Parts: sequence; C-alpha cells; structure tokens
Amino acid sequence: MKKEILIQSTAGLHAQLAAKLVHVASNFQADVKLEYADQTVDAKSVLGLMSLAVPSGENVTLIADGDDAENVILEIEKILE
Repeated sequence: MKKEILIQSTAGLHAQLAAKLVHVASNFQADVKLEYADQTVDAKSVLGLMSLAVPSGENVTLIADGDDAENVILEIEKILE
C-alpha cells in the first residue's frame, strides 16, 4: 500500500518528528518505508528518516506492506500532515 503525504511541518522532517514517526511505525507489524527524492528508507529508523533531509512543503511516499499496513499509514499520516 502506498500513500503520498505532504510534509507540512515548517521545519520539515526534523528529529522530533522523525522520532514520533518511528515510535508509531514500531507499534505495527507492517514493513514501513518512506520514499523521497529517489531514496527509500526504513520508517522505523530515525537515522534513515533524518538522512532524507525532507524540507517543509515536500511530498513523501509512505509504503507499507503487511496485515496492518492500512492502519500504520493512517496513523503516520496524522503525524505528518
């Protein structure tokens, strides 16, 4: 399952936001990835997310695979939008 999400935080995908995302993603069994600028990283890795350096106003693609993929995407979407 894929979902495109706009990063609305004025600081982009910063450390605190990345940590929240990892915390939420880690509560699900699904394999969760975040894609930006032709790079794909594990959404359960703060360092991976930070390495993307996503600025505010950019779209990222959230990719989840597993039984609870739809639920994890909905929860992460709440954090990022």
